[in-house]
Amino acid sequence: MSHDGVGPRALTRALAFLTAGALAVPLLAGCGSDDKPSKPLAGQDIGSAARNLVADGGTLRWAVDAVPQTLNTFQADADAGTTRVAQAVLPTMFRLDANGRPQLDPAYLETARIVETEPKQVVVYRLNQQAVWSDGREIGAADFAAQWRALSGKDTAYWTARNAGYDRIEKVERGAGDLEVKVTFSRPYADWRSLFSPLYPKDVTGTPDTFNDGARTKLTVTAGPFTVQRIDTKNKDVVLARNPRWWGRPAKLSGIVLHAVPRDQRVSALAAGTVDVADVDPGDAAGIATAARARGGSPLPGPVGGRTAVQALHEVRLRKSLEPAYTQLALNGADGPLADERVRHAVARALDRGQLAGLVLKPLGLPAVPVGSHLALAGQDAYADNSDALGGQDTAQARALLADAGWVPGPVKKEKKGEKAAGATGRPAGERSQGGDDGTYIVGRNDNVEDHKAGDPADRNRDGDHKDREAPARDRQGPLESEDGHAGEGGGARQLAQDGRQYAQEHLKRGGAPGAYAPRGTAVPRGTAAPASPAPGPLAKNGKPLTLRFVLPSGPGSGTLRKVADRISAMLDKVGIGTEITKVPDESYFKDHIAAGQYDLALYSWPASAFPATDARPIYAKPVPAADGSLNVQQNYTRVGTDQVDQLFDQAVATLDEDEMRALVRRADARIWAAAGSIPLYQRPQLVAVRGNLANIGAFGFRTPVYEDMGFLKKGAVPKAGPPAKN
Repeated sequence: MSHDGVGPRALTRALAFLTAGALAVPLLAGCGSDDKPSKPLAGQDIGSAARNLVADGGTLRWAVDAVPQTLNTFQADADAGTTRVAQAVLPTMFRLDANGRPQLDPAYLETARIVETEPKQVVVYRLNQQAVWSDGREIGAADFAAQWRALSGKDTAYWTARNAGYDRIEKVERGAGDLEVKVTFSRPYADWRSLFSPLYPKDVTGTPDTFNDGARTKLTVTAGPFTVQRIDTKNKDVVLARNPRWWGRPAKLSGIVLHAVPRDQRVSALAAGTVDVADVDPGDAAGIATAARARGGSPLPGPVGGRTAVQALHEVRLRKSLEPAYTQLALNGADGPLADERVRHAVARALDRGQLAGLVLKPLGLPAVPVGSHLALAGQDAYADNSDALGGQDTAQARALLADAGWVPGPVKKEKKGEKAAGATGRPAGERSQGGDDGTYIVGRNDNVEDHKAGDPADRNRDGDHKDREAPARDRQGPLESEDGHAGEGGGARQLAQDGRQYAQEHLKRGGAPGAYAPRGTAVPRGTAAPASPAPGPLAKNGKPLTLRFVLPSGPGSGTLRKVADRISAMLDKVGIGTEITKVPDESYFKDHIAAGQYDLALYSWPASAFPATDARPIYAKPVPAADGSLNVQQNYTRVGTDQVDQLFDQAVATLDEDEMRALVRRADARIWAAAGSIPLYQRPQLVAVRGNLANIGAFGFRTPVYEDMGFLKKGAVPKAGPPAKN
């Protein structure tokens, strides 16, 4: 699966991004009103064509990872297929544009704006007067109110995966007329545009039974250019048909069939003509590109209808862009060497992120620019490159940090039977380390599996395909500690990075992140520099070698990740850090290793969000005790978090000043860089194989697909690359 412009609100942190394939940035100066918005590193590539060049009729066959287990995007086992169906058949108040920014959808709304901020925030939606459900009923306040009640978290009979934002609503009511919906918030909510997208009819959200079970396998009432005709589990199809009650521009296609095809079978399916569109992996993309240039040649999988596969694939075009998602190196700070922030910083300083981005993206002809933010990507309003808060590649500095943490060349004891190597230790649940004042909390690995079961609702409801859902965001009160270098007061991205870097340096001098476990018995006095010459051998402490467990998936779509891991291992080896690479089955990679905390290093991806103050908080929140006494890590699988980052997120989501919100998000990002729990590497490639006579479909980048414009070209019409054509 690829992101295809899917809003992270609809597919929150989908684990299809965890690995390449089967699983899953320019400096922006300033943070105030003088901001110059960045641009996406790569634009759309969808074979755009004006609607008058697209024929009426035809059925599009679109490869997906699996038949969705539910058509309710707010349930824990919703996946990419769920979101794709919802985009085609349900209302959405705001769609994402080519820059990943939410834009009002005129098919459903005339206006939506904040009309009051005191004493409470009030938003009024004015609906398109033509907007109706497929049963003829007008879309109205009753639908908004039913969805709010279902997702508010107050009624536990509703099996919801998240309630972020809806839990801040006080009431939903009819406005000045039938076309107006008035939403009053109990607490300010900056990301109000994220709500009611998609919007389900009250027939679905009105009762727990219809919400929990009624919308899993059918949607009898819809309001989009298409309707759900049927789900055929035997043939692994979801069949969508043109909606006769659609009031917008009529859909060009008469139908869309979402057909489940494994990644390693998609090239054959394209060659055989059983699918028209399919996300593909880099290895397959190269073959498709070669076939597209060829006029004949030897067979690939075999003859297809009297033609070779090369000839059949000649009709297929490779559309490419960058997904609104990035791949990161995760460093598990729960225990072992990486619990010491100095070692995490050393790992980060050993990496040449530009080289790693080039390894993946240059062969595909895509911009090889390292990602500079955990919370946004180039083109989005919140983007700023704060990586300077951690620093770039510096071998000498990496060695100095390791020496300061007590990892020095020396003899290695032969392990006794049953003795744990460095990096495999555990700590009692809830144990705090000594020192520090900002409340960093590290979860002991011995408790991670139980935390996974008892803490995060997303973890409790993860299904076999590992679709991760956002846990309800926590809202925490309390003033933020005073900090220097306030972004948005003329400091900009550079000041943010300096602030983060100063924060990191101050706390490294204290022996690591405040509250983080730093191994005792440091052999080298703090402040002692490491030798500038190459490390003479493996580093060790107390006779144990510095070797980190690097866990990777073994499936057919993860070849790119394994190449990146090999290059990272070589970079770490140069500073004296050994790696032990373990390849595990795709189906257990996330559940049994990442979420359970059974790793030191891992590669996986997160989608970018148009609403980072809400969506990114669970990923970087400080683990806290749950009601049952266990620890809730939410989606913070690196187990590294601070009170200050939490407070910055809380302030950002509660401010209605957009400039201030962006400044707070950027400050949070600088602190996340300084904590070195995860290192963003590169934006993921988006590679989509498309039949050559199709238009307005392909690599969507950030943008939400426009389903009514997709279709087959009229004879003689030629699509173009880039953004959609103007009619």
